[in-house]
Amino acid sequence: MPERSLVSTHVLDAANGAPAQGVSVTLGPDAGAEIASGITDVQGRIGDLGPPALPAGRYRLKFDTGRYFAGKGVETFYPAVEIVFEVVADASHYHVPLLLSPFAFTTYRGS
Repeated sequence: MPERSLVSTHVLDAANGAPAQGVSVTLGPDAGAEIASGITDVQGRIGDLGPPALPAGRYRLKFDTGRYFAGKGVETFYPAVEIVFEVVADASHYHVPLLLSPFAFTTYRGS
């Protein structure tokens, strides 16, 4: 059985009450090159975003919300959402959901 990715995400379009399919997401160190990327599936999820382990430090998820909303013909105030979070040594998993609407967003550490 393959190892589980350390990072996963789930994007929900709160304005429509539905998963946000087709959102491009990148993962990288807070100041550095991209480690991994993916596109949310029909459930708005990316379950395997990056390797099964990362060194402790700050990382950034960048969501291309502008392209997502443009594809729906919807104006948005946020062309991109970036979430910076801290990975600690010996971490088991980081699930970072994004609740999104054209003019607001929120996030939390999921399980």
